[in-house]
Amino acid sequence: MTTAPWRDPALPASARVDDLLSRMTLQERIAQLYGVWVGASTDGDGVAPLQREMTADHDWDELITHGLGQLTRPFGTAPVDPELGARALARAQRRIAAAGRFGIPALAHEECLAGFTTWRATAYPVPLAWGAAFDPPLVEEMARRIGQDLRSVGVHQGLAPVLDVVRDPRWGRVEETIGEDPYLTGTIGSAYVRGLESAGVIATLKHFAGYASSAGARNLAPVRAGVREFADVTLPPFEMALREGGARSVMAAYTETDGVPASADPGLLTELLREEWGFTGTVVADYFGIGFLKTLHRVAGSDAEAAHAALRAGIDVELPTLKCYGRPLLEAVRAGEVPEELVDRAVRRVLLQKCELGLLDEDWDPEPKERVDLDSAAGRALARRLAEESVVLLDNPDGVLPLAPDTRIAVVGPRAADALAMLGCYSFPSHVLTHHPDVPTGIDIPTVLDALRTELPDAKVTFAEGCGVSDPDTSGFEEAVARAAEADVCLAVLGDRAGLFGRGTSGEGCDVTDLRLPGAQGELLDALVATGVPVVLVLLTGRPYALGRWQGRLGAVVQAFFPGEEGGPAVAGVLSGRVNPSGRLPVSVPREPGGQPWTYLQPPLGLAGEVSNLDPTPLYPFGHGRSYTRFAWEPDATPDATPTEAEAEAEAEAEIGTDGGHEVAVTVRNTGDRAGAEVVQLYLHDPVASVTRPDVRLIGYRRVELAPGESRRVAFRFHADLAAFTDRSGRRVVEPGTLELRLGPSSAEARHTARLTLTGPVRELGPDRRLVCETAVS
Repeated sequence: MTTAPWRDPALPASARVDDLLSRMTLQERIAQLYGVWVGASTDGDGVAPLQREMTADHDWDELITHGLGQLTRPFGTAPVDPELGARALARAQRRIAAAGRFGIPALAHEECLAGFTTWRATAYPVPLAWGAAFDPPLVEEMARRIGQDLRSVGVHQGLAPVLDVVRDPRWGRVEETIGEDPYLTGTIGSAYVRGLESAGVIATLKHFAGYASSAGARNLAPVRAGVREFADVTLPPFEMALREGGARSVMAAYTETDGVPASADPGLLTELLREEWGFTGTVVADYFGIGFLKTLHRVAGSDAEAAHAALRAGIDVELPTLKCYGRPLLEAVRAGEVPEELVDRAVRRVLLQKCELGLLDEDWDPEPKERVDLDSAAGRALARRLAEESVVLLDNPDGVLPLAPDTRIAVVGPRAADALAMLGCYSFPSHVLTHHPDVPTGIDIPTVLDALRTELPDAKVTFAEGCGVSDPDTSGFEEAVARAAEADVCLAVLGDRAGLFGRGTSGEGCDVTDLRLPGAQGELLDALVATGVPVVLVLLTGRPYALGRWQGRLGAVVQAFFPGEEGGPAVAGVLSGRVNPSGRLPVSVPREPGGQPWTYLQPPLGLAGEVSNLDPTPLYPFGHGRSYTRFAWEPDATPDATPTEAEAEAEAEAEIGTDGGHEVAVTVRNTGDRAGAEVVQLYLHDPVASVTRPDVRLIGYRRVELAPGESRRVAFRFHADLAAFTDRSGRRVVEPGTLELRLGPSSAEARHTARLTLTGPVRELGPDRRLVCETAVS
């Protein structure tokens, strides 16, 4: 029997897909352009915006006779035993293949923002914690493990990472971002992409583009970002994750910019993404995003018009379920209202991806190949390492930390004894299990209270909740104050409850009006401080909160951003001193609750000045974090140079062309008595440019672990491309002139400065420009 060319793995994928397309009917082709969400709730609270209004039932058996593009969240919709779920997915895939003429299975996708969002899977720290770790190799290792877990049960595509750059910390989805800096977001996000893709799972970049810039920090609100902000802050992480990470899918954002919804914008999804950047993968809709062109944006008068607008813009796949790309699209094409070439363009991309995944091969087999364990010891160990590296010691002025092993500790606060305090809104227990209260979490999540008792078995530990997370009730204050007064030190464990659409204080649709601690937690902290007992504030949050009210009144401040299932032991390890804190802030911590929106990427008029009585300077700047050891920074210099001569050499001005490079280096020495990690950060300051520029912006960093007395030389190979920006005409250029390269431990402190003069003409850059500053440690 002769094998059809599209089944022949020896042929190029493009030839196979061309042959298959020529054999498919219009209805079979369109069937490859949508997903189906089996089991999605159509009543009550959902896990996607307007899920109840946008979800409809479909005849499964009838539907799959034409084929099926995607299966939506077979593991992430309701609690499913992983082993049984893998077998059930395999059976469903065989049914789909058997029902159609060509035997093509669906591509299964899942959420994997902070681990595989399914029951009994490892819950890793949220992306904001990845940013705090400043450790791309560790994030890549975590993502590879997540990808292996996804593939072990038959999932092909993961809807992560989120590459939105924080513009307003009041936005509910800050916890899902990597931080407020595009370079940090791009490098950490690219590492996640490399890890996921290395396991054979398609990484999906979201939300393209501008979602985090929604006005007033309201979810889905219009984006009013200017052209340069969009080009220089919003877009670079996506370009980096495509070029440096190799992502194969992009998700269009819900939002609109200057009146044009992203899901209907060919300038964004086709001209920029594909024609300029060279992207060849698939673009998928955010859940119900195509339908929203009709219902929310009102730029389409019917489902068919919405489908036409999205296809024309460049969206290949409608998720999570068919609405616009189903019968409305089919009838519109047959009526000549939508060009058939648009359908074929999208189907070709979808089938090329299925071909790459082996789903067109005759020997395709959906059965799981090994025993399924989604919360393995190796996974938990990775979760612990990342949690430990992400904890930020904001302040410890009097050395209250580490805690003495036999001290009396009063643990107070609504986040101390709640396992869900460790998890973000896209972890399965927070995302789905709240709708299934009788189902256990399926994973072990030690609380801070339990972990502290394990960590310090000789300490006398008492506990009082004090208040709830978000309610104003203060009736528990009396007991909390009494416990604190009896102790040598009080740990105030405060923060957020992750949730969706107003059901939490952080998470999708959980935006806030200002940056005060939720509920009565600020008043509780005041009451504890008033006892006179040293208070250590431990924050478990999804965003930064304003802490200026307590400046100088606290014994220490520890910040953890939803650190995952191993977060309790990680925080307890920092408190005890077993873990030397090394996290650095991926977002600024404000002084006043109303002094926002603000991130550190400010031009001169965005900084404090005499023209306004409002000072937006943060209490703790981007990149800040303390340690239990000390580090000395020594400038690069010739041998035998005195300290003064070394500093002069380091600050001597160098001259390079607008296409040249320059190395700047520093030697970091651990001068303390315990091992620790320093994060060396490189910032660019551009004193004069043709448009206003941020006072400083991150262009490189390197985490360095050092034993007591050990020193390492950290070198950054700066290239002039890293100084590029978007000029008045919309070109990305490098201009001649003076630059400063500032090495420091945060955005607010420069330990050493290298001065450069760029010479030559203004140089316009293309998509092949250098995006990453190479580093070397010796």
